[in-house]
Amino acid sequence: MNEERVLALAGLFQALSLVRSLATEGSCDASALETSLSSVLRIDAASTAEVFGGSGGVRLGLRTLLAQLDEGRPDTALTRMALTVLRLERRLMAHADLLTRLQEGLRAAQRQADHFGITHATVVGRLAELYADTLSTLRPRVLVTGSPLHLNQPAQVERIRACLLAAVRSAVLWRQLGGRPWRLILHRRQVAMLARGMLARASLDVG
Repeated sequence: MNEERVLALAGLFQALSLVRSLATEGSCDASALETSLSSVLRIDAASTAEVFGGSGGVRLGLRTLLAQLDEGRPDTALTRMALTVLRLERRLMAHADLLTRLQEGLRAAQRQADHFGITHATVVGRLAELYADTLSTLRPRVLVTGSPLHLNQPAQVERIRACLLAAVRSAVLWRQLGGRPWRLILHRRQVAMLARGMLARASLDVG
């Protein structure tokens, strides 16, 4: 396990943490949201750190990952979502037509983001539409639970879908870096150690 893989995992758990917050509370960390959505469009980044704007961009993800690894009672619903996203990413890679459609859609979304900004409703809606038209057609589907008050609001559903797309983006990155579920299990302590060190450095940079 290395820091790049841990960064990708943090990106995955950050996006899913945002999904959870939006579904249950109707709001989320604005800075983390901007980082996660931006990562979807950084396809040709020179490094993993560049995808997230450095480890500071995934502080929420690092904290969430550590909570899953260190605490005696991890969030099982979050773990299930993460495993489902990893399986969904593999299914996407097996469907060249959907992958092409997604890549074309992301290029269009990039043009909109350049004009409006990544968190603008128009861009979020475009990313959500891409998720619905591609990944939502595959199985398994990611089950999101939360408050009906928030899950019945179209704007919230769009944010949730856009964050799920960001989660899949991180899953793709993790797989490209050689990440495998069994390695996460075997190297659990090493992942936690690396995540803790990266979080400490990110906090110092902010301070």
